[in-house]
Amino acid sequence: MSTEGIIYRKLEAFIRKFYTNELIKGIIFFFGLGLLYFLFTLSIEYFLWLKPNGRTVLFLGFILVELVLLIRLILFPIFKLVKLQKGIDYQQASEIIGNHFNEVGDKLTNFLQLAQNTAQSELLLASIQQKSSELQPIPFTNAVNFKANKKYLPWVVVPIGCIFFFYATGNSRVLFQSFNRVVHFNTAFAPPAPFQFQILNTTLTTEENKDFTIRVRTEGKVVPEKTMIFFNNESYYMESIRPGEFEYTIIHPTQDIHFHLEANEISSNEYQLQVIAVPSITNFEMQL
Repeated sequence: MSTEGIIYRKLEAFIRKFYTNELIKGIIFFFGLGLLYFLFTLSIEYFLWLKPNGRTVLFLGFILVELVLLIRLILFPIFKLVKLQKGIDYQQASEIIGNHFNEVGDKLTNFLQLAQNTAQSELLLASIQQKSSELQPIPFTNAVNFKANKKYLPWVVVPIGCIFFFYATGNSRVLFQSFNRVVHFNTAFAPPAPFQFQILNTTLTTEENKDFTIRVRTEGKVVPEKTMIFFNNESYYMESIRPGEFEYTIIHPTQDIHFHLEANEISSNEYQLQVIAVPSITNFEMQL
């Protein structure tokens, strides 16, 4: 093979390595940016508890972003690598190589310009031969360094580290619950209550006709100012003892009572106060 043909072959090898490097960099950014946007999507759903329409937009937006990243960062370099799409030409490759190697400079560009000249004089051929001989020992592919992609690895490490942190701290449900709601975007999900009721009584059992005081505490981000108790188709305000704690005394219960609590339109579970019958004297007779 002539020295001129060797130069063109080396240029082809450089272009292949150039787009291989672009593909490696694209894969890193695809997974890095994709995971970051994945976490961003789950965060929006976790904090906002969107309705089905909002989650539909969120889901379709995620698919669209991932598709754009896939095409731009992975498919485009592959297409150019296999020459399904036009990439850099010899002229552009020569400029990149010339900027990397000081000893190359404009020699490679001049070589290409001379090689494209249709007036093939002996002086021109000699000049082409001379420049190709000077360029032949230089490894063009060294102008592309795969190791330079290490600086992009934090784009992948950071989101993976965030996901690992959720698992390590036992909060993986945060990701799974948000992911489940985003994937099932047509399903309506009710957000969790801002607080929960907790019965402070050790037991919900009392004797018949003996007053019983129900003590309640609310736990959560919100502290309601008022709480109501519902039983026997009636409702009553509970007495506030301190912020978040309430009590109500049921007078002389004679039978089991089913009740529940409400505050700020939040309802508790159904509870039962069990009333134990106490033996009593129904008739007393004395003979003297």
